[in-house]
Amino acid sequence: MPPLALVGNLARDRVDGSPPRIGGGPYYAARAWRGLGSRATIYTRCGPEERVAYVRKLTALGLPVVSLEGTDTTSFSFHYEGSVRIMTVEHLGNPWTPEDAKVLPPGAWVHVAPLLRSDFSAETLAALARGRRLSFDGQGLVRAAELGPLKLDTNFDPALLEHVQILKLAEEEAEVIGAVDKLGVPEVLVTYGERGSRVYYKGQSEKVEAWPVATDPTGSGDAFSAAYLAGRAQGLAPVSAARQATGIVAALLTGAMT
Repeated sequence: MPPLALVGNLARDRVDGSPPRIGGGPYYAARAWRGLGSRATIYTRCGPEERVAYVRKLTALGLPVVSLEGTDTTSFSFHYEGSVRIMTVEHLGNPWTPEDAKVLPPGAWVHVAPLLRSDFSAETLAALARGRRLSFDGQGLVRAAELGPLKLDTNFDPALLEHVQILKLAEEEAEVIGAVDKLGVPEVLVTYGERGSRVYYKGQSEKVEAWPVATDPTGSGDAFSAAYLAGRAQGLAPVSAARQATGIVAALLTGAMT
């Protein structure tokens, strides 16, 4: 099995006015990979005020962590209205550069976990893709890097997708983009929360059912992407990998997997 890796910023999240907590793809993906017993390395960064505490929390999950120096931490506040998440961008984190890609091992299957469109440029993705297979979170396509209420739009560089093999989109992101099966990405996953997901692969699509879970779903998309990538790296077919990922997310949300 090829080595697994994730690259992305940690976030400072405030949920429903509660004290700030660790967030971002590195944290939630690491929880999923720990639950699967996957060998994976987390490459991340945040600002100096959070770095010691957040990296400690991340390494406590048992996966190797490579923490790059950063000057700022991406910060969000959000609450849920039913199943709809209302988000505000409070601070922008550091972008990743092509030079940063040199820290990742060759041959790795890498999940790239942007929080906002400014996190990864097309040039950085091209550097990450050299000798590696990339999964990419669609937040990096549609989330505008602007302070204030989170804005989704289609003002992304199409070159971002040139080196991506797997693209994961949340339902609202897919609605903004439109014809997700026409993006030229070999595998596209669209998640619909408790209504499951849909896998687009080789000109076909298939629905994958999920189980309703009455709890805070924050981080579910990151956990899904990590578990899906692990399944594909193990040789599972796309739909089978999506089913595995669905089960991992359910276990995390219900506390069956901590």
